Amino acid sequence: MKNIDKEEKISFAQAFKMNWRAFGIIYRKRPQMIASRLIASIWDVLTPYAEIWLSARIIDELAGDRDPARLKFLVILTLAVTAASALISAFIRKWRDVQDTSFWFAVDRIFIEKKASLDYADLDNPKTHELIAAMETIGSYAGGGFARVVFCFDTFFQQIFSIAGGIALTVSLFTSKTGENAASALTETPWIAVVAACVMGALIAVSSVLNNKSGAIWAKNAKAHVLGNRFFWHFGWLGWDDEAAADIRIYNQQRFCGKYIANKESAFESKGLYAKLSKYPIGVYSALSTGLSVLFSAAVNAYICIKAVSGAFGVGMVTQYTASTMRVFSGIGMLIEFYGDIKNNAAYLKLDFQLIDMKSSLQKGTRGVEPPRKESGGIEFKNVSFKYPGTDDYVLKNVSIKFRPGSRLAAVGMNGSGKTTFIKLLCRLYDPTEGEILYNGVNIKEYDYGEYMRMFAVVFQDFYITKFKLGENVSSGPITDREKVEKCLESAGFADKLAEYEKGIDTYMGKIYDPDGVECSGGEAQKIAIARALYKDAPFIILDEPTASLDPIAEADIYSKFNDIAKGKSAIYISHRLSSCKFCDEIAVFHEGQIIQHGSHDELLSDEDGKYRQLWYAQAQYYQK
Repeated sequence: MKNIDKEEKISFAQAFKMNWRAFGIIYRKRPQMIASRLIASIWDVLTPYAEIWLSARIIDELAGDRDPARLKFLVILTLAVTAASALISAFIRKWRDVQDTSFWFAVDRIFIEKKASLDYADLDNPKTHELIAAMETIGSYAGGGFARVVFCFDTFFQQIFSIAGGIALTVSLFTSKTGENAASALTETPWIAVVAACVMGALIAVSSVLNNKSGAIWAKNAKAHVLGNRFFWHFGWLGWDDEAAADIRIYNQQRFCGKYIANKESAFESKGLYAKLSKYPIGVYSALSTGLSVLFSAAVNAYICIKAVSGAFGVGMVTQYTASTMRVFSGIGMLIEFYGDIKNNAAYLKLDFQLIDMKSSLQKGTRGVEPPRKESGGIEFKNVSFKYPGTDDYVLKNVSIKFRPGSRLAAVGMNGSGKTTFIKLLCRLYDPTEGEILYNGVNIKEYDYGEYMRMFAVVFQDFYITKFKLGENVSSGPITDREKVEKCLESAGFADKLAEYEKGIDTYMGKIYDPDGVECSGGEAQKIAIARALYKDAPFIILDEPTASLDPIAEADIYSKFNDIAKGKSAIYISHRLSSCKFCDEIAVFHEGQIIQHGSHDELLSDEDGKYRQLWYAQAQYYQK
């Protein structure tokens, strides 16, 4: 897989600003989680210094005067400090671990809430789907984006305190006076301490920079490994997809997976992009970084040994300086890596913020919604035309129709004639490209969006039944009115099936949350969706192909109850089965994005040249007595 276009370079200031913004968003969602992580990180880097200092004192005393009283005091103090440190550490870590259980949920919730707030038009856009898929891949596999931000700033604060504590115990390494010998002549040279510190700093800095370069290569090729991971996710889990199991076995579709696995040039395979990058330059950078780290350790130990041999300090201080110096320069190295992590993570955050910064373009008015007026009210489409964003073709063109309150309208026509789009515009999932939609004579854009949406209960073709309880699926949340739930299921023709469930409306739909849960058929799921629409008890009920998955007997049952289902409501009924139109007051015939006929069943059937009559008699053999 070839690398995708070069990304625009981001300065450190821009990268830091993006990461800090993400950190702030997470902090506002979970302040205790962030606080617990930072406090635990800082505590973990500072407490070892107390043990280092006390250990050095004990070793010096053992190598020196060996005063029993002082040794006893130091040992008791060490034990007390260690015990207190362990207790405090246990408390802080427990707090952090409890808060960390919500870490991934906190990150996910940021994007879940954003997706829920997006205009349906944006959420339905294929580009948004691609963006969300890329973000999810980055969070799950690459460990970048919002998930990475917390770890970056953990490192930053941790190393700042680590360096500060280390300097406090290390500064005397460079200022301590030596005795008079050959080694002291070298260590007492005026700029030797500065040179030694610079050499050590340079080694660890270059090592960290090389490590950053390795990470930058991954970030630079973010699009490539996002796409590679998407392939892996799809093919790797295809065998676990229950809905695909039958087709896979009948058509041997596992061959798709074999073809993908056999492609050794895909992103993560032996001849792919990352195999080549692992040889050079990632492999070279990593090897050099490791080698310089070893040289750094050697330089630190050499300098400390020279000072010790020259008489600057005793053996106890050797252990203190060795440990604290390594921590200081390791902290510096980690800060340099923090610089790289911040820059590399910015490439991932750009995707995250593309979603976060999406603005609603849907006009949301403030006018309160009144009940439909019988005389002059209801819904009216006036010269409405619509084309989906990013396309040039009109799905609806110059549609004008008035829908009276309390009436039943059937929308019929061939596939692709614009019926479902008509419903989406009515429900304000999209706004018209041209023309306007009126409710009670007022443009629907002027109404409070939430209030307007509450007027509609819709059963779409692609409805979704959750894996929660049956009653929760009907009530769209916690079951608050059990009697109403059962009545709606009965009206939707689900009463016989409900009687078979031992747990009634508390039965889980599926076995994810309860091994005794049930798997319902497509027709049964459709009845549950109809019951959900009835439970909402909205003034407008819309059924889009409500009997598509039902058998003829169940379909006839729904038709027989249609008047009860829509009693006192305005109903719109979309169906390919024209027998359902007999239950409606008026019929709108859609064809190629226009309403070409509008009237009652008898009126349209009497038009010998009309499209409705043509469709009716094409289906007559299926529903005529």
